[in-house]
Amino acid sequence: MTDTFADDDEYELVIENARQQQENQFTAVRRFILEGVDFIIIAPTVEEGWETILTEIQDAGIPVIIVDRSVAVEDDSLYLTNVGSDFLRQGNLAVEWLEKEIPEDTDIKILHLQGTIGATAQIQRTKALEDAVAKHSNWEITSQLYGDFTEAKAYEVMTDYLKENSDIDVLYSENDNMTFGAMRALDEAGITYGNGGQVKIITFDATREALQYCHDGKINLCVECNPLFGPRVKELIEDYRSGKEIPKHVYVDESAYTTQNITQEFVDSREY
Repeated sequence: MTDTFADDDEYELVIENARQQQENQFTAVRRFILEGVDFIIIAPTVEEGWETILTEIQDAGIPVIIVDRSVAVEDDSLYLTNVGSDFLRQGNLAVEWLEKEIPEDTDIKILHLQGTIGATAQIQRTKALEDAVAKHSNWEITSQLYGDFTEAKAYEVMTDYLKENSDIDVLYSENDNMTFGAMRALDEAGITYGNGGQVKIITFDATREALQYCHDGKINLCVECNPLFGPRVKELIEDYRSGKEIPKHVYVDESAYTTQNITQEFVDSREY
C-alpha cells in the first residue's frame, strides 16, 4: 500500500497500525471519519463486530474497501468491495497436495496450528483441513493448537505439546510465522521435518524466508497468500471515481510451491 500510494501526488496516505486489536481499528476509523478522508481501507483483524463502525462510515458518506480478510455483515452495501485472498482455495490447495503425497491407505496424524480465531484466514484454512479429514477415515487431527499467527506463541504451544506428544506425520500451520516457531520447537525436541524427515510441513503465506526453507527442503509445501493488493486497490479507487461498476469481491492470484517447482532465482526475487 505504501509503495503504491506514498509517492503519488494525487493521494495522501494515512496508515494506522492497530496491532491486531479490533478496538484500535475502531478508534482509528472514527478519527479518519472526523478528518474527512475520501476513502477508508480496512484490513479487519477478525470478521465479526463490524456492523456499527461500518454504518458510521456509511453515514459519513465515505466509501470503504476491505482488504486481506473479510467482514461478517448481513448488509454488504456497508462496504464497496473486498480485495484479498481466497483462503478456502488456499486450504484446498494444501489438502489436495497432501492427498497426492500420502497413499490412500496410509494413516496420518496431523497437528494443526491455528491462527487468530475468527480471522478469515483461520476460518477458511481450518475449514479446508477439517472437511478433508472428514472425508478420509485414515486422517486424524491429533490436536489444534492456538498460535495467534505469531512465531513466539507457536513456539510456546509447540514446545509444550512436544513434551508429551511426538507422534506427528504432518504439521498444518496456518501461517509462516507460526511455522518458524514450530520448526524451532521441533529442532529442540530432536524431531526431523521437511523432505525425508519425520514430519511433513505445510505452511501458508509463502514469504521469502519460508520459500527459502522450502527450496532447501525444510518445508514441504508453501501455499501463497499474496499481500500485494496496493495496485489493485488503487485501480478500484480510480474505477469508482470514474463511475465504473465495482465487483463485490476481487481475489489476487496465488499458487502453491514445493522444492520441485521453485528455483533460488525465484526465491531471491520475492517482494515480501
